[in-house]
Amino acid sequence: MRNVTISIPDDVYRLARVRAAEEGTSVSALVTRYLRRLSDEDAAFDRLAALEQRLRTQIEQFRGGDRLDRQAAHERAFR
Repeated sequence: MRNVTISIPDDVYRLARVRAAEEGTSVSALVTRYLRRLSDEDAAFDRLAALEQRLRTQIEQFRGGDRLDRQAAHERAFR
């Protein structure tokens, strides 16, 4: 585990200490949880971006005129 020194405004630190106390944890644990969440969000974004790229390569051709008519769209929705 790494120790990291950060500088934050006093009011932010006070609010973080209050929040940590309310949750029965430490400010360090709050920061760790926040940073993990950031990492998870980045990983999810990268995964979705890769999925989008794979799907785009599978689309051979698309034209606005290729859209389904109203009846066909409704029939497709009920399959």
